[in-house]
Amino acid sequence: MTNETTTTPALQLLAPGVDFTVLLSPTRRGARLARLLTVAELGSRGLPTESAAQVVAELAANAALHGRVPGRSFRLRVRAADVPDLLRVEVSDTRSERAPEAVSPPQPPTTDAESGRGLLLVAALSERWGVTYGPPPCKTVWAEVPLRTGAGLTGSRSAAPRWPATSRA
Repeated sequence: MTNETTTTPALQLLAPGVDFTVLLSPTRRGARLARLLTVAELGSRGLPTESAAQVVAELAANAALHGRVPGRSFRLRVRAADVPDLLRVEVSDTRSERAPEAVSPPQPPTTDAESGRGLLLVAALSERWGVTYGPPPCKTVWAEVPLRTGAGLTGSRSAAPRWPATSRA
């Protein structure tokens, strides 16, 4: 009997299905739990976690801060994207009137601003991101995060815009 170690490409690991969804309270604790659950799920599959965890942290924090409606949860979904080697992160809440502005590219805040850098980080770490509306009153902010280190950040993919893509359901 011999022990063999094989490495499975990320895409093969995704084939059985990275697709998990969880409802969380729109609080800082819920946002933190979203990040921790993402790290645990991806780590258990041997997938890289750092970029996805940062994107989830930013989108979940925004849902807790800007999308909060008392008594309503936000939904985190992490799944394989339609494009190989991309992970799609979706955070949905019930405040469609408080969506990120579709500025291309996102404008950095003033140097003395205490917030406003989160979506710049999402744009930097993701291949692309955007907002989908519906069903009313919901919105979903999503980002597609490369699974390979540096993919999407090195120009190895098509020059798809990194600023928000917006669609209405």
